[in-house]
Amino acid sequence: MAATVPELCLPGIVRTAIQCRAEVVEHELMARNTWRMRLYCPEVARQILPGQFFMIRMPDRSDPLLGRPFALYDVYCDAAGEPQGIDFGYVVVGKMTSLFEQLKSGNTVEVWGPLGNGFPLPPSGHLVIAAGGIGQTPFLAVIREALRRRSYGVPPRSLAQAPSRITLCYGVRSKEYLAGVKEFESEGIDVRIATDDGSVGHHGFVTDLLKQLLAESTPPAAVYCCGPEPMMHAVSKLTAAAKTPCWLSLETPMACGFGACFSCVTKVRQEDGTWDYKRVCVEGPVFPAEQLVLD
Repeated sequence: MAATVPELCLPGIVRTAIQCRAEVVEHELMARNTWRMRLYCPEVARQILPGQFFMIRMPDRSDPLLGRPFALYDVYCDAAGEPQGIDFGYVVVGKMTSLFEQLKSGNTVEVWGPLGNGFPLPPSGHLVIAAGGIGQTPFLAVIREALRRRSYGVPPRSLAQAPSRITLCYGVRSKEYLAGVKEFESEGIDVRIATDDGSVGHHGFVTDLLKQLLAESTPPAAVYCCGPEPMMHAVSKLTAAAKTPCWLSLETPMACGFGACFSCVTKVRQEDGTWDYKRVCVEGPVFPAEQLVLD
């Protein structure tokens, strides 16, 4: 059973969130220590936008007590095209994700979402996506919406013109950590791989691939980015130097997910040139790169 979060004094984007128990429908290994889980939760699936996230915790447990944030990988639909649930990816790194790893079809988890703001609709030119590690997970839905193959949200967002070109630059430590590449390639986009050890694709950082695209005679219209913090810092500097609009999806650790605890704040520039703390879970997780004060 799903329940809408009480009004209280929460921002509008949080008041629409749904809290429910969701059944595990599929659970598969995508890459080393990397899993994709599919949950049946139509109420969340109907509302969520690419780049938004949800909090998940194990039911009937007090350890771990708090949920963990996970970005939407994509929505799955029934034969009639109606949203039925959500897919998300995760890496096994701690107690909660170690518990997730043991889940099978028919088990349940507690879900609260959708939360956050998500990515804006892309411009009509060349959209470049820079992803590092598990940071590729928000982008399957982004790409499918950009190609006008799926619509998201209530009412559904409408994209007037699809990007003329989409390039995914995806970097990982080694080829054994690559996750979801075939799904991205099946959408017909340009997928470029970088590995730290040179086991596949470019031997080096994903930012090397981005530099090549930013140096083209017709630069990208926009860059969307998610990944480890040092990588996003580098992407922000590169796009600023190229005067290319860039949006970063921050992977800041969160406790509550709705802005009450202020544990996920980040420095954001104000119009007067000063900066203030903003909550990644409410005002983000997606921010224009030029607005962030990156230490």
